[in-house]
Amino acid sequence: MTWNNDRMSWVLAIVLCLNLGSFVAQAQHAPVIPVGQDAYRMWERWPYQRIGARAYMRSTYDRSGGNEGADASHFLYQLSDDRNVSLDVEGAGILYFARFNRWHGSPWHFVIDSIDHIIQETSTADPTHPAEGSVFIPERLFPFPLSFTWSVTQGADLSWVPIPFERCFQMAYSRTHYGTGYYIYHQYLGGAKLSQPIRAWDGKTSPDQDVLDLIGRAGTDLAPRPDTPEGKKAGVREESGEVELPQNASVTLLKLTNAPSMVRALKFSVPREGALQFGRAHLQITWDGRSQPSIDTPIALFFGTGTLYNRDGREYLVKSFPINVRFDENRVHLACYFPMPFFRSAQIKLIGGERPIPGVHWNVRYVPYRDPRNHVAYFHATYRDHNAPEPGKDLVLLDTREVEGGGDWSGNFVGTSWTFSHGAILSTLEGDPRFFFDDSLTPQAYGTGTEEWGGGGDYWGGGNMTLPFAGHPVGARNPQEAKSEEDMIESAYRFLLADLIPFGKNAVIRLEHGGENQSTEHYETVTYWYGVPSPSLVKTDELDVGDPRSEKAHSYVSPQASKPIEITSRYEWGVDTLAGHEIYPAHTDRGRYTTGTSEFTLKLMPRNLGVLLRRKLDYSFPNQRAEVDVADASRPRKTYTEAPWRRAGIWYLAGSNTCVYSNPKEELGATQHVVETSNRRFRDDEFLIPRELTKGRSAIRIRIRFTPVERPLFPGAPLPELAWSELRYSAYCFVMPLDPGGLSRRKHAN
Repeated sequence: MTWNNDRMSWVLAIVLCLNLGSFVAQAQHAPVIPVGQDAYRMWERWPYQRIGARAYMRSTYDRSGGNEGADASHFLYQLSDDRNVSLDVEGAGILYFARFNRWHGSPWHFVIDSIDHIIQETSTADPTHPAEGSVFIPERLFPFPLSFTWSVTQGADLSWVPIPFERCFQMAYSRTHYGTGYYIYHQYLGGAKLSQPIRAWDGKTSPDQDVLDLIGRAGTDLAPRPDTPEGKKAGVREESGEVELPQNASVTLLKLTNAPSMVRALKFSVPREGALQFGRAHLQITWDGRSQPSIDTPIALFFGTGTLYNRDGREYLVKSFPINVRFDENRVHLACYFPMPFFRSAQIKLIGGERPIPGVHWNVRYVPYRDPRNHVAYFHATYRDHNAPEPGKDLVLLDTREVEGGGDWSGNFVGTSWTFSHGAILSTLEGDPRFFFDDSLTPQAYGTGTEEWGGGGDYWGGGNMTLPFAGHPVGARNPQEAKSEEDMIESAYRFLLADLIPFGKNAVIRLEHGGENQSTEHYETVTYWYGVPSPSLVKTDELDVGDPRSEKAHSYVSPQASKPIEITSRYEWGVDTLAGHEIYPAHTDRGRYTTGTSEFTLKLMPRNLGVLLRRKLDYSFPNQRAEVDVADASRPRKTYTEAPWRRAGIWYLAGSNTCVYSNPKEELGATQHVVETSNRRFRDDEFLIPRELTKGRSAIRIRIRFTPVERPLFPGAPLPELAWSELRYSAYCFVMPLDPGGLSRRKHAN
């Protein structure tokens, strides 16, 4: 869609008039984005919009869409036999999470602003005899509970220690045997409101003790209480009661109308003998009288576990930061601390199952919400029952374009809880997570497997574990060891806090079932997300490179560009064929490539908070890098030769559809140089244009100057053809979403 500026102004004026009743509760300024360790300290800001923050999940996935080497050891390039690069980023940002399979790959190179920091694991010295009780080295830089090794997770080395960088970040593996990993990092729009400046990690400073203490409280009551000084200051209110949950019927526990408020704690407890039945009951929560509940899910899965069966009498089935399930001698206690804002009302219901359950105790704590209403979004838990997975196609856990009336949504993706087998079958764990945001056809997040997403490795060694942000709480090692049918339910959870993924228009959360989408296991999934049915990213213009009319309309100029060329290829969506059946047909598009400079003009909304520029490209050209400049084009010019150009930054996309595969059989096997090229040449990539270069402008002129990166795939390999590829450019303006309460009122009234 291309916006006419006059028409756009009228539409905005009408929207503001319609929303006049709640205008005083809105803000046109963006909320503060917690960054670094503040992302933990300010955890109560989980529901807040992150306008100008973008998150990416990269990994060592099989580029062909299959499961080669269990998605291990596919490197962007090799600088040397002990420098195998798996992640390469330019610009400022923060690495929030890194996951490795055991000690494989260690020593790891964390190259921050060109300074190499060597990170190891205690099994590195003698990897054929791994050290029990292993830790990251230096241990004080990666302490508990922000990091764990395979000794705890039974398969993975995990770090949630924030690693900021100001100019660039590169990660490389020294060893390549089973070099699997995935990483989540954030980058920020220039001018975004950050809680603190980004300062490069010095490789010396340990995480602050207050953050370690906070995360160490996982499993305890985290929310403010009414009987404490903190709670009294916050105005905490508490409601509680006890009910008998009827058979196959619903009971309304509470309808809160003291608003606007934010739920800070939701708790249940039931007698132990009623635990299994209570886990199968459903929780429903409806915000502000909306036509559909935003939370409608089985109790157990909402609280991070596929069942409340406690096979070995543990105190905690789930001991995570936002959610926990704890057993005492007589009862099972379930608690959720995800902050949940509402603006008029909150209705909480339970729906019973096959038998009545007496003695269900519930408790809700909430506080007044005093910030602008459009700073936050509703909490959702979207349940899906995948009882017959479609061969070749990912499971769709969430598509915000289809929930609660569809349309555009903005908010944050904050986790999943899922059952991946009802028969103690673990081979389903080969499936990769693939997440798409804001119209991108390339996964903004692409992982290496289901148990990796759940914080494990090697199928958690078949055992159970529960950590603050990931876990495998239930399920026997195999069907033969299962004590009952309930013991054959396998589930996992993954919660995102510092590493949450914001979106401004839509979110599509998909999961591969089995290594090639061939599993027939019965999955059940809950996706946790914050969302409001109003965009914070609005598409305002699009240049179709190679189309004469579009190029003329956008004053496209590229003297060194090729003639328009057609490309027939695919995006990275999974396997092309399964059992002889084509799953994802190739499609044809056209564009150009250049070794020089391209210029074009794109229209904007003047009341923008910055711009996301998306490019569709041919990924067969490696390490595409360019300098980006911007000029004001609100008033047309005959020439931009003398325009006041200002630097916007470096646009860099590491790697290509050709990678180097090195996965020797031995722990200390020599690095290999196997070149692999996939047939997936199409890719969408993003660049953030700072707010100061776009604010108040109805159009901008963009200049992209190719700056080649002359680097072979591995030492001694020929230098590949280098160019900047451009098939399409799309402009998305960051804006403040509308007041959720106002939207609910109008929708409810209609």
